[in-house]
Amino acid sequence: MVASGGALGILFDTYRVVSGQLRLHRLFISMFDVLYWLAATLLVFRVLYYSNMGDVRLFIFLGLLLGISAYFALLSPWTIKAVKAIIHAITVVSGWCVQLFQLFIIKPLLLLYKCFMILLGFLAAVSIFLYKVVLQLLYPFWAVIKWLTRPIHRYFRFLVRWQSWIVSAWQQVKRLFRGKQ
Repeated sequence: MVASGGALGILFDTYRVVSGQLRLHRLFISMFDVLYWLAATLLVFRVLYYSNMGDVRLFIFLGLLLGISAYFALLSPWTIKAVKAIIHAITVVSGWCVQLFQLFIIKPLLLLYKCFMILLGFLAAVSIFLYKVVLQLLYPFWAVIKWLTRPIHRYFRFLVRWQSWIVSAWQQVKRLFRGKQ
């Protein structure tokens, strides 16, 4: 029971340091307090059951009290330092993992994206340049085609004027007949 009292002290110090480092909300601290006491109760009764078949006597409580007192008097500062060192090591290793992830995954993807955008911009500039060159080269042919089709254009313009004249005359006739009814 002395050993389980020491284990309860270690568990309590670990819980206290971890909850202090994580800066949990008050509601979570209350929930974890309940979880700590449930775990402590299960530990004590399990040890009690295996050591003397669950017989509860005064020396059981004295053993627990002696174990907790000895732990807090002798080992508590070292346990707190060890837990803080473990938490620091975990944060350092997780920071390294994040940096490695950024270095080997995020930055190459950003570089690939930038290269793709540069290539896309280059291809757009080349295509615009080629479009302008082709227009300049085809301009003489366009002038010849325009000159050859000039009579056809005049005919179509005449038809369009004639059609608009017919439409306006038809509108006037409709207005004329509508007014007499």
